[in-house]
Amino acid sequence: MSPNSPRNIIIDTDPGQDDAMAILLALGSPEEVNVLGITVVAGNVPLALTAKNARKVCEVAGRPDVKVFEGCDRPLAHTLVTAEHVHGKTGLDGIELPEPKMPIQDQHGVDFIIDTVRAHPAGTVTLCPLGPLTNIATAFNKAPDIVEKVQEIVLMGGAYFEVGNVTPAAEFNIYVDPEAADIVFKSGVKLTVMPLDCTHKVLVTAPRLQAFRDFGTHLGDVVAGWLDFFERFDVEKYGSLGGPLHDPTVIAYLIKPDLFSGRFINVEIETHSDLTRGMTVADWWGVTDRAPNAMFMGEADADGFFTLLTERVARLNGCAK
Repeated sequence: MSPNSPRNIIIDTDPGQDDAMAILLALGSPEEVNVLGITVVAGNVPLALTAKNARKVCEVAGRPDVKVFEGCDRPLAHTLVTAEHVHGKTGLDGIELPEPKMPIQDQHGVDFIIDTVRAHPAGTVTLCPLGPLTNIATAFNKAPDIVEKVQEIVLMGGAYFEVGNVTPAAEFNIYVDPEAADIVFKSGVKLTVMPLDCTHKVLVTAPRLQAFRDFGTHLGDVVAGWLDFFERFDVEKYGSLGGPLHDPTVIAYLIKPDLFSGRFINVEIETHSDLTRGMTVADWWGVTDRAPNAMFMGEADADGFFTLLTERVARLNGCAK
């Protein structure tokens, strides 16, 4: 690969309105990222719905050629916890979309991850998990030879200063499958984390939402419908001017890393305590001698982020009203 080639990525996701926005950002940015496939996992809603939603997103973007694979339908060790109270009963509430016509692939998502990483030269496939880390951890357990071949994992999950959004201590993606997160964080893969500390800096304010409506296209209306529904929960919860848009920060980081800043620190996952299960114990202040294992982002240029997101999603407007 030449230095200017787009980065090969696999998006691992549980759509989710903010997951949908991350997929759109990636599909609208072919110069920087090449989406090899999308694997889905149970998380925001059960697997059958995440598989359906990922295909709806691809179709509304005009990209039914993207391959979508079903992965794991439950966490490694515990009962699935979902988030319909945030995302709605479908996971993509906000606007009604037709049932997807594009097929789900026959291959299991975990096997697709394994085969794809093996098929490419070492260090040329980046994994982009936007939900619980079950598929990634399962792939690493099943095929430990791929771990050293992964270029980087850039994930949305965890929190430190912002603590938890599903329990007092834990962020949702990590809480759903902390055993999987523990495997990933201990894997030794280059790891970049977009936690709540970062994503709570990128709020969907009224003008930013209006920018999507102003597209004057079907996709613009779809996006506005998703975000209008999705942000209501966090606006009520936090009293903020808009809801945070978590998952697209992963793709934005790959496109324009200078939009974000953080620290390379040690991050451990709590898997045992009933009180703090799923907590990302981030040694932000360097008070332990534990070796750093993650670039943990803390700041984001919100205006730059939304300018990028709006511009790239606008590119996908092939479908008129």
